[in-house]
Amino acid sequence: MNPQRAAHAARAGKNCLHLIFVVATILIATLAASCGGGGGGSSSATHNAYVSLPQAGAIALLRIKTETGQVGMASQTAPVVGTSPVGLALHSSGKFLYVANSAQDTISIFNVAGDGTLTQTGTTVATGAGPRAMALDPSGHFLLVANNTGDTISVFSVDASGGLTQIGSPVAAGDRPADLKITPSGDFVYVTNPNGGFVLGYSLAGDGTLTSLGAPFAARVGAGFIAIDSAGKFLYTTNATDNSVSAFSIDSGGFLHTIVAQYLAGTAPAGIAIDPSTKFLYVANQGSNNMAGFTIAADGELTPMASFVSGVTSPLFVSADPAGKFIYVGNQSGNGISSFSYDATTGVLTSVSGSPFDVGKAPAAILMAP
Repeated sequence: MNPQRAAHAARAGKNCLHLIFVVATILIATLAASCGGGGGGSSSATHNAYVSLPQAGAIALLRIKTETGQVGMASQTAPVVGTSPVGLALHSSGKFLYVANSAQDTISIFNVAGDGTLTQTGTTVATGAGPRAMALDPSGHFLLVANNTGDTISVFSVDASGGLTQIGSPVAAGDRPADLKITPSGDFVYVTNPNGGFVLGYSLAGDGTLTSLGAPFAARVGAGFIAIDSAGKFLYTTNATDNSVSAFSIDSGGFLHTIVAQYLAGTAPAGIAIDPSTKFLYVANQGSNNMAGFTIAADGELTPMASFVSGVTSPLFVSADPAGKFIYVGNQSGNGISSFSYDATTGVLTSVSGSPFDVGKAPAAILMAP
């Protein structure tokens, strides 16, 4: 090859290498951007959650990292003095959020935007005295509210725009109903009465009518929070005064049958949650500042995990991540949300990096958006 051809070939080779380098650089940059910096394709993905902040008179929107379970504050509704928002319920459409204002005896309605932000609609809706726990039936047609100081349950129909209309008169619900849950089928409703240490049951008709199932079902003194498994077969209560958990089976008529009345938990157990796999049950021990875990057998019996888990301070509520990766706990001391991952085989909790996450004021309830 003559010198001129050799030089030309060398230049062509350099240009080709340069082009390959540029293309490779662009591809790497594109991949890095799509992977959120190399942590996997969904490492930057988030989902929403809502937390009620009674002391602030507001609702906080949280962004939770899907892969890590880390929690960040996104926004907060404008504070409203004298409302003390506690219970939360999200419509099955994801378009409406309902908030129980325990100090105002009202319910606030918020429209939910595509990004999760909230806009309050119209005026509040009157309910019974001291509304706290709320639940929507699976169809999204009815909103039920436990009125703690009014000793009643109020039932509202929900229209297409999210508006509420009360159905009949409030139904008697014993003494200071604390928590309220509806079975996944939508057929049965349960509320706890801490002072009496029992659970009241009701059938829920297609027109929203509640009918008592009769005599209360005995739990233990201080029965407060309820968890029902996704199949609607088992119901569990935490009993704060008794430092225990009670387990029940639910028959086809909605009646509760005691499996074991007293599984020992920590001191003053409060919030309780079952993970989406229905293999594990977690309890927030408000008095001993720790978490208890149990495995759930096929017959609903519980086996306690080997040890309690720290990383919480005066924990009030527990919520399981819908994706089945994390457990979130609301701390009354420290104004934070603690986040834990859990082992899919053993259920053992591990604190998420950075936990607990500050939310400004003591949280009263959390609701995970789907």
